[in-house]
Amino acid sequence: MAIIRPLRAWRYNEQLALNIGELIAPPFDVVSEKQRQALYRYPYNSIHLSVPEGSDPAARAAQTLHRWKQEGILQQDSQPRIYVYYQYFRLRGNVSLFCRKGFICFIKAAFWEEKEVLRHEDTIPGAVDDRLALLEATQLNASPTHGLYTDAAHQLEPWMDQAIEKPVYQAEDYQGVRDVLGVIEDEAMIRRFVAVLHDKKIILADGHHRYESSLDYRRKQIENDPHPTGQEAYNFHLIYLTNTESDDLQILPTHRLVRDMEISQEELLEKAARYFHITPVDNACDIPEIILGNSWTFGLLLKEDSYKIRLKEEAFPDLSWHLAPIVKKLDIVVLHHFFIEKVLGIPQVEQRSSPVLRYERNFAQCLCEVTTQSAQMALITNGVSIEQVKQTCDSGELMPQKSTYFYPKAICGFLFGSIREDEL
Repeated sequence: MAIIRPLRAWRYNEQLALNIGELIAPPFDVVSEKQRQALYRYPYNSIHLSVPEGSDPAARAAQTLHRWKQEGILQQDSQPRIYVYYQYFRLRGNVSLFCRKGFICFIKAAFWEEKEVLRHEDTIPGAVDDRLALLEATQLNASPTHGLYTDAAHQLEPWMDQAIEKPVYQAEDYQGVRDVLGVIEDEAMIRRFVAVLHDKKIILADGHHRYESSLDYRRKQIENDPHPTGQEAYNFHLIYLTNTESDDLQILPTHRLVRDMEISQEELLEKAARYFHITPVDNACDIPEIILGNSWTFGLLLKEDSYKIRLKEEAFPDLSWHLAPIVKKLDIVVLHHFFIEKVLGIPQVEQRSSPVLRYERNFAQCLCEVTTQSAQMALITNGVSIEQVKQTCDSGELMPQKSTYFYPKAICGFLFGSIREDEL
């Protein structure tokens, strides 16, 4: 069961919030260096708390947070609330306006073995260490993790629709998404949210590294607490919850960029031909449409040539990783086993931290990097469905790192969640 609770969020003072668009930022795992440098020029932008500068960024964030509290830059809400968060967006090639509806609250950071919060993909170790250092120094969740609950009856949507009619913030973010925040203060209504989530399991959609850092922090605090009750502030984590049954839940693919491999194009294609049918593609820009909806089918971008590659059915039984059958069949697992491990020679155990692999959502960026030789090659993938995410969680297995891209990203800067005991 998911244990959620309202929170007294820290938010920008009313005067600064008039220009909330200058205070929001992309989350740490997608903000580019160019974006960071631009946002650092705004002295009160949330980037100074979520991705701080300097040789000791965690200490710098803690100093900034203390100063902002002292100077009234940030002010804590007077009573616990649930914060309704809607994101209005469009997808390329689709004229429809989507609206992802959800709400931000605290959730008890359940350990994986408790099977109350479920993960569906692996993480990259260094990113967890970075987030843990920041959490220990600031005791602040600078941005919410994105979690999913399942409620086919859509019990909470009417209450959220009502709250969003009187928004406290509206802004257009770096994705071109319109972000809107509303507030629920009514205690009876808040109890309704708590009750509906009480019998639900939560699937982590985005923010696995941030959530794992909260687990590590909670574990350390419990070890040093002689009489833990489970209600201490360190037990909780800031989360943005949305319904898996929404038609507006969108999962986009994340492609793989490869660099610094000592392998020629001829050798690469020769090895790939052992496992894949390989078809040249005249126009690389057509690859996303060519592979769309086709199982075990990927795009391969090289400096001067492009290909559609499709796993040979007779090769599939050789997939030797010890995974549940439903997970073995996933495109992303097939790609990591047969191409990244068998063709490129990067074993499964090394893929999480391999310096030759990078991850990129934008197809045009992949094409640009390969063309300019910033990357040696790109592997273009299809997206994962929400049903596949659910099935993976039910199996207890994990997809490879960066398998999903839930779009849009939840922004940083609308509110912050403190896990200081005197501020809970």
